[in-house]
Amino acid sequence: MKREVSDLNILNKFTQDFCAVVNEYSKYIIVSGFVAISHGRSRGTEDVDIMIKKIPFFDFDKMHKKLLESGFECLYPSDVEEIYHFLEDGDNVRYSWKDIEIPNMEVKFAKDSLDEEQFTNRRKIEFTGLDIFFPKIEEAIAFKEEYLKSEKDLEDAEYLRIIYEGKLDSEYIEKYKQKIKDIKLK
Repeated sequence: MKREVSDLNILNKFTQDFCAVVNEYSKYIIVSGFVAISHGRSRGTEDVDIMIKKIPFFDFDKMHKKLLESGFECLYPSDVEEIYHFLEDGDNVRYSWKDIEIPNMEVKFAKDSLDEEQFTNRRKIEFTGLDIFFPKIEEAIAFKEEYLKSEKDLEDAEYLRIIYEGKLDSEYIEKYKQKIKDIKLK
C-alpha cells in the first residue's frame, strides 16, 4: 500500500522549516488560523501567519538570504530592501517554497506594545507536536474574539476553548481583550 503525505503534514513541515530559519535571527510567533489547525481543527488554509520581532535591516538581509538558501522565496517583492520597507511600513509579505505558491507564509513585523508582549509569553505547545512558537492560548483566543472577529476566527476561538476547557484563565482573556481595545482598537 502506497502512503502519501497529507496536506496537513506538508503545512506542518513548511511551517517548521520556515520557523527554524527565522528563529536564528528573530523572535517570532505563529498566529491566526494555524494556531487552531495545529490543535486538530479541520479547516482549510493556504497560508500561515507569522509575526516577527522587528530586526535591523542587516539581520533581516541575512535571514532573507538564509531563507533563499533553504528553498524559500518571497512572492512579492523580490528585492530584499523592498521587502524590508514593506514590513517597516506595516505591510505583509509572503514567502513560499521556491516555485510553489501554496502554502505560503504571511510575514509581518510586530507593530505595537501588545504585539511585543506576545513575544514575552510565547511558547511551544507540546499538544501540537510542532517545534514552533505560538502565542499564549488565552492571547490567541482574545485576538480572535475581540480583534479579528471573522466567522472563521470565532469558530477557531470556540474550538480552542473546547480543547483547553478547564485550563484557560478566563480573567486573563478578558484583561487581554481590554488591552486590545486600548491599544489596537483606539
